[in-house]
Amino acid sequence: MRVIAKRALREFWQSHPDARGPLEAWHREAMKADWRSPQAIKAQYRNASIVKGKRVAFNIAGNKYRLVVKINYDYGIAYVRFVGTHTEYDGVDVEQV
Repeated sequence: MRVIAKRALREFWQSHPDARGPLEAWHREAMKADWRSPQAIKAQYRNASIVKGKRVAFNIAGNKYRLVVKINYDYGIAYVRFVGTHTEYDGVDVEQV
């Protein structure tokens, strides 16, 4: 998968240093992945939540943080739409970010 944009992950871990390792690990795994369907993501990340609008919510750092990615399955692109704490996640409309 092509991940757009790692910058959002980097900006988040600058203010949440404990998220750096887990976000870098997710990024590495996503770059190697070939997710062609939501089922392919669930096969790799059982705790991922498949959301409307081709979005997927990933648990990061033992579910301390949430990462929302919009997936273009046909082109193999994952767009980082949101990364934040669980409290911040509860305040966003995941289908619209």
